Amino acid sequence: MTGEGATKQRFLILHDYGMDGSWWWVRARSAREVLETFAAIEVIETPETIEQAEGWNLEETDVDAQSMPAGLDVLRAQRLAHRHLPGFGALADRTLVYLQRRWDGDDGVEPADYLMEIGSDGRRLRQVELTDNGDAFKSDPDDWPFNPPVVDLFDPELKDLEISREAFEAAWHRARKDDRDL
Repeated sequence: MTGEGATKQRFLILHDYGMDGSWWWVRARSAREVLETFAAIEVIETPETIEQAEGWNLEETDVDAQSMPAGLDVLRAQRLAHRHLPGFGALADRTLVYLQRRWDGDDGVEPADYLMEIGSDGRRLRQVELTDNGDAFKSDPDDWPFNPPVVDLFDPELKDLEISREAFEAAWHRARKDDRDL
């Protein structure tokens, strides 16, 4: 974390959950300090969005405040629970991360393994779905109506889901475009 004596500045943060999100202003010494303090958020740096947010009447807090606004308090508690676990932040400073996650079937989606190429903001860049019957389907942002961050790269559990770039690329090259909904 940045030194305690550093000057604090105001950051616009978002907890994006797909079709909507929660926004706050947070005073902190650095964007990194914000990410290390709250789980599953992103620091927004786009000047146009920051300018728009000035008129949104958002709650503002300080990263060191004893109490947090509703919702943000939960994200801080989640991060505190992560902080001392092995693997905390192990993937946080990477430009690209490759993960494999199992989906056991829920919400009407069949069970499958998902191999994902993740950018530094936690969003999918490319994905391969490996179905239980052996099919492999690939997709990218052009195929998704929404692309919120799907992972928090500080999450200590992600380290155990990491795969090599070579494993991802091999799956990507053997997969075909997902045309099941056409």
